[in-house]
Amino acid sequence: PFGFQAFYPGPGLGGHCIPIDPYYLSWKAQQEGIPTRFIELAGEINTNMPVFVVSKIREALQHRDKNIDGARVLLLGIAYKANVNDARETPAAEILRLLQDEEANVSYHDPHIPSFPRMRNYHFELCSIELTAENLASQDCVVIVTDHQAIDWPLVAEHASLIVDTRNVIGNY
Repeated sequence: PFGFQAFYPGPGLGGHCIPIDPYYLSWKAQQEGIPTRFIELAGEINTNMPVFVVSKIREALQHRDKNIDGARVLLLGIAYKANVNDARETPAAEILRLLQDEEANVSYHDPHIPSFPRMRNYHFELCSIELTAENLASQDCVVIVTDHQAIDWPLVAEHASLIVDTRNVIGNY
């Protein structure tokens, strides 16, 4: 009601408006001599969230005496928000790039996006893998990026040995 839209912390922002449009406002405000520190700060925090997520993955793996180099990491959900097939500006792309830069073996599962779309700054030759008990158990780390309702979360909770949950989904299981 009253135009309220709740936003919850996650691995970063995506989509066609929130990660981009505030900068138009900031640009116009600065032309008029109006500071936009909050917009710039929010943008900086949101832009750095994928780096933060990868640091949490590295830390979780180290607690299991594993290195990120060579680790098998499965990203669950690459769409920028739940229950859509839209990957525009998705933080999953930067998380994937950062993991590959660290020599992790990355795969993904997204029931809405069968192959990773070509993007302005990213291109990955990856297709969504099947979400099975065997695939989950074979991963060193499973990272929840997008909390699609179509994902079998009890299956994930039961068979993944290490989960980094950026959407607070697994706490219910």
